[in-house]
Amino acid sequence: MLFKDVIGQTDVKERLAEMVQQNRLSHALLFLGKEGSGALPLALAFAQYLVCEKVNRKVAAPAGFALFDTPELAAAPPLNLYDSCGECASCVRSQGLMHPDIHFSYPVITKKSGDKPISTVFINEWREFVKQLPFGNVYDWLQFIGAENKQGNITAEECNDIIRQMSLKSFESGYKILLMWMPEYLGKEGNKLLKLIEEPPPNTLFILVAESEELILQTILSRTQLVKVPLLANEDVEEALISRNHTPAEQARQVAAIAEGNYREALNLLQHSEEDWQGLLREWLNATLKAGPAAQVKWVGTMAELGREKQKQFLRYFNHLLEQSIRIRVLGPERVTLSGNEKDFAQRLNKIAGVSQQQAIIEELDKAAYFIERNANAKMLFHALTIKLLHIIQDKVLLTT
Repeated sequence: MLFKDVIGQTDVKERLAEMVQQNRLSHALLFLGKEGSGALPLALAFAQYLVCEKVNRKVAAPAGFALFDTPELAAAPPLNLYDSCGECASCVRSQGLMHPDIHFSYPVITKKSGDKPISTVFINEWREFVKQLPFGNVYDWLQFIGAENKQGNITAEECNDIIRQMSLKSFESGYKILLMWMPEYLGKEGNKLLKLIEEPPPNTLFILVAESEELILQTILSRTQLVKVPLLANEDVEEALISRNHTPAEQARQVAAIAEGNYREALNLLQHSEEDWQGLLREWLNATLKAGPAAQVKWVGTMAELGREKQKQFLRYFNHLLEQSIRIRVLGPERVTLSGNEKDFAQRLNKIAGVSQQQAIIEELDKAAYFIERNANAKMLFHALTIKLLHIIQDKVLLTT
């Protein structure tokens, strides 16, 4: 993968290239970025940049080069080389995730009782996953390999295999690289890697790609150089949806605003774009504020049947409208870019709840999304959320529990 193929993140790309060009590269890097930010594609592009023959000055002499010309002319790459060439043998192998000096580690499952799973067993699935879902999260990956309800882990056997692989000499490039995705799934067994990370063989590089700094072993975290990968700008998500996914411009703009820098979420929203989230929200508010318990129970039953991903998208949509309602209140409707129906709905939300109530609802929606991620019972969750919503709006009580 080339840097130019990675959505947005221009500043991070330039900083990574300059670290290499100025010989300021640490032996262990932590790419830290939330879901959908593109931390994994960025790390893959960086690994390819490191082994690119053009970047490493292994390109053949240009056409017409004479044997007795200045030697520096043949060796020196073009100035300001901020991307891999994508054409040399190393780049071709890297793009297929087949380069012999780039190794991968990721959460895996036990296929059958007694197995000691390691990443190399799933390398074919990994290559296909990265090709199809480069912005996928660990849930997508585990479903991709048929984990169902099994817990993925980076095991002690995996750590032993990493030590073995990284102790070997590189085959063809200047670097030997381990790219570990989701080190949060590395338990105490990860302490086996401490000596290797702290005193690696020459030209050995560890690239960890994570979403949550708090879940990484502190002993490993303290030995890495942090590379923060911010969420994507809405404009970058919008442009990518139009150019890569062939999404109509107006729809891309609306989806990008709701996704809030998460490209994975933007793609999920498009998959379920046929859902009438506004109608579902209107039905919920009417059931909560007017119709009464019977209508609420009916709505909760409908919501529980949608499935976890759609439930999260609905909550995100409501959150988006509430945030836009607050913007309308502060900046005025002319400064908010919403479609006619959505803008009208957002203004109606301002009539039923003040800013403090809207902020309280946003907090409750965020909590609900968190619990959905952790397989909370949907009926119980949405019934409780309905009661909280009623109290916040009608009684003007800001619930803190």
